[in-house]
Amino acid sequence: MNAEQQQGSLVPGDGDTGGTRGATHVQQQTFTAVDSQRALTDQLMEQVCDPKNLVRAYRRVRSNKGKPGVDGMTVHELADWLRQNHAALTASLLDGTYQPQPVRGVRIPKPGGGQRQLGIPVAVDRLVQQAILQVLNPILDPTFSNSSYGFRPGRSPHTALEQARKYVAQEGREIVVDLDLEKFFDRVNHDILMSRVARRIGDKRLLRIIRRFLQAGMMQDGVCVARDEGTPQGGPLSPLLANLLLDDLDRELERRGHRFCRYADDCNIYVRSLAAGQRVMDSVVQFLEGKLRLRVNRENSAVAPVGERKFLGHRLLLNGKLGIAPKSVKRAKEKIRQITRRNRGVSLAQGIVELNLFLVGWINYYRYAACRFELQCLDVWTRRKLRCYRLKQRKRGSSVARFLRRLGVSVVQAGRLAVSGKGPWRLAHTRQVDAAMSVEWFSQQGLVSLVVKYDALRH
Repeated sequence: MNAEQQQGSLVPGDGDTGGTRGATHVQQQTFTAVDSQRALTDQLMEQVCDPKNLVRAYRRVRSNKGKPGVDGMTVHELADWLRQNHAALTASLLDGTYQPQPVRGVRIPKPGGGQRQLGIPVAVDRLVQQAILQVLNPILDPTFSNSSYGFRPGRSPHTALEQARKYVAQEGREIVVDLDLEKFFDRVNHDILMSRVARRIGDKRLLRIIRRFLQAGMMQDGVCVARDEGTPQGGPLSPLLANLLLDDLDRELERRGHRFCRYADDCNIYVRSLAAGQRVMDSVVQFLEGKLRLRVNRENSAVAPVGERKFLGHRLLLNGKLGIAPKSVKRAKEKIRQITRRNRGVSLAQGIVELNLFLVGWINYYRYAACRFELQCLDVWTRRKLRCYRLKQRKRGSSVARFLRRLGVSVVQAGRLAVSGKGPWRLAHTRQVDAAMSVEWFSQQGLVSLVVKYDALRH
């Protein structure tokens, strides 16, 4: 045994086996550093209540908009409330008597099926959480792992994907351990989470208020339900607290020498063989469920070649390039269907405005993927949906015929199409309707082309 091992310093094992050696000396140094940091955080509430910090928090809450909580107060009404209650709010924060209100429970559909539970705090609680976040983030964020990318300054899904791409292309790690935490934000253990916060934060007033936010009841269907676990998505503090808890997972994976990328509760570990991947899966599941008391969704977790799994809506190809996951295209079509529903009662122009808002944001997110062919197909499909939408709006056959004649279809052809008995979806794909509502026609209406936008972004 060499001198370095005798001192007990960290010697990482092979990333595929998860092996490690003792880390006693390093752990002692780490705890000493944490204790020193904690000693500097005894008076953080004064920073939270600093007028400049509160003004910055108010501006952020207002810019985020968001729906009202259980009290019905909108973010636009928050300014008047603050003018009248600023002194009382500050006093309650400083003396530790501030009591958050229950959050408003909202369920939204998840892309993969099921429902996601959101908790919408009242506007004042959002302001306080944002003010706390602005003080805690500069303290906690620099201590997080470099392999953690979710909800952190200067990081994004694209930086996580770039690092994952390097693991595949440059290191030949073509097998992924794809971990899916079951209802992570609903299952966070409050005691474990607060112990992690207390390790680094010394201000007891701040610790009490954070615990109260965690334990605030949830108003669901007119009934206020007490909560003894979970930190529902919807409040400004939730992402930071989630990263703090999962930092234990990051450190454990680093201790074992693994290559991984984590974005919030979405974690992918890259290894070189299926056998190594299965060993890693078994040991990490044991760590998560044993130490952090989190549940791993076995059905959605897997060890597989990278091309068979998706990460942040993308597929990693074996040559290191990014592709777009089929489920991502499917979800985009579902959104387009919602915008072009027949019974919405909005004009084609308004529908195109709403479509453009979605399409521009969507293609900006996927601009680094090699997906030009998929975009061409989606462009064609989207135009057909809009043709169908416009024909549905005409309702009667005579109205359809007049509309087509105005777009240059001959009187005979327009009449035949109008009385053909074909439904709007089939009519939308006929040669005459394609020519009448052509690519150029849609461009004149202002419709964004995904392919054109993609090419512009790539250049």
